[in-house]
Amino acid sequence: MTLAGRGAVVTGAGRGIGMAVTRALAGAGAAVVAMARTRDQVEALATELRAAGRQARAVAGDVTNPADVRALAHAAETELGHVDILVNSAGAAHSAPLHKLTLEDWNRLLAVNATGTFLCTQAFLPGMLERRWGRVANIASVAGLGGGKYIAAYSASKHAVIGFTRSVATEVAGTGVTVNAVCPGYVDTDMTRESVARLPATSRSSPRCRRKPRCTQRSNRQASAS
Repeated sequence: MTLAGRGAVVTGAGRGIGMAVTRALAGAGAAVVAMARTRDQVEALATELRAAGRQARAVAGDVTNPADVRALAHAAETELGHVDILVNSAGAAHSAPLHKLTLEDWNRLLAVNATGTFLCTQAFLPGMLERRWGRVANIASVAGLGGGKYIAAYSASKHAVIGFTRSVATEVAGTGVTVNAVCPGYVDTDMTRESVARLPATSRSSPRCRRKPRCTQRSNRQASAS
């Protein structure tokens, strides 16, 4: 498959799944704009891709900030001309028993995982609808399809992403634009390692937890209405 001539935007591209997705899209021929909060990480990725002969631009910003999302949209329009593919990969994780879960952590996870997905989709969907072609992929989680111990806030935020995905997919059905959610299991990324490190109450060490079947990537399910 070739994506030559397609423009793609990936959020959360500084590390983990977002970085891997950006490399894959660029490798398939898409011109990419990669966004992350950490400028050094996303600039290094863009430099790597350009050195390999790909078209790539880095944008530093926070998906929970409407002004940063508007700046991303402007940068993408300037660099790409049009955005055909949007991958909402920016995410945050947290693990804690309910009695230790703070309102600040609850709000942060909903803001990054759910509100960030909403703001970016809202920014790029109109152009896709106007051109009658587009692909929106939201990185959700198996935690958005069920529940789990110590992940109430994370699970709730990913359920929100899946509900949002299904609703918007239904809204744009038949337009040439599709909206899907990919629901990975546990993936050995920095974010997962940080979350596992906060689980001393489970009586498992971090290395042991990461070896458990429940903490490995066992699923790659999709949720959509398209």
